[in-house]
Amino acid sequence: MFQKTAKLFKPPHQILEGLFVLPPNRDTLGGTSYFILENTGNILIDCPRWDQQTQDFLQEHGGVRWLFITHRGGMGKSVKFLQSSLNSTVVIQEQEAYLLPDVRVTSFRDEILLSQAIKGIWTPGHSPGSSCVYWNHHGGVLFTGRHLLPDHSGHLTPLRLAKTFHWLRQLKSVEMLRDRMTPETLTYICPGANTGFLRKKRLIDGAYSKLSTLELDSLRQTPIGG
Repeated sequence: MFQKTAKLFKPPHQILEGLFVLPPNRDTLGGTSYFILENTGNILIDCPRWDQQTQDFLQEHGGVRWLFITHRGGMGKSVKFLQSSLNSTVVIQEQEAYLLPDVRVTSFRDEILLSQAIKGIWTPGHSPGSSCVYWNHHGGVLFTGRHLLPDHSGHLTPLRLAKTFHWLRQLKSVEMLRDRMTPETLTYICPGANTGFLRKKRLIDGAYSKLSTLELDSLRQTPIGG
C-alpha cells in the first residue's frame, strides 16, 4: 500500500559516503528516516514516505535488510507493507514491539548489534522504547530519532513535549550517551525530526562537543512544550 504520490518526487539526498537522508514523512508527523549502505546488509532507520519511487530507490541500492524503529512515532502506517515488499527484518526495543502485532519483529532490551559497525542503543524517556542507532563510520554517527533534536535555532537539545513519556529518564539517557562517547567516537548526529531547522546542513556536526555541553541540570526544570 503506497501513499498518494506527490507531483514532484524529492529523491533521497546523500549526506555522507554510504548515508542517505529521505524526505520528511507526513505519515510520521514530519519524521526523517535515514538509509545506510552496509556490506552485510543495508539499514533503514524509521519509516520513510512509502511510495513507488521510494521503493525503487531502496531496491536499486541493494534493498533493506534491517528496518530499525527508533520510537513509536517513527513507525508510520506502512511498516507491514515495507517489510513484505523488501523482505526486511523490523527491529524495535522490546517495550514497543507490542505496537506491531501484525509484523514480524526482532526486539531487544539494552543493545542490539546489526553489524560490526552498527548497533542499536536503548535510550528511554521520549517514549518507553526510544532508541538510538550508532554507526562507527565517519568518526561516529548517532541517529537519535526524537531523543535529541535541533530546536528552532538549530541547536541540539532534548525536547520536553506533551507526549514525552518520562522527562527525567530521557535526560538520564542523554547523560548515558554523553558518558560513553568521546570526541573521537562521535562526530555527527542525525536527528529523526525537525531537520528543517538545520537548513541545508542536513546533519549536526561537532556532535560530541554539542552533546557534552548540554546543561542537564537546567534542562530538568524545562516546562512541557507543544
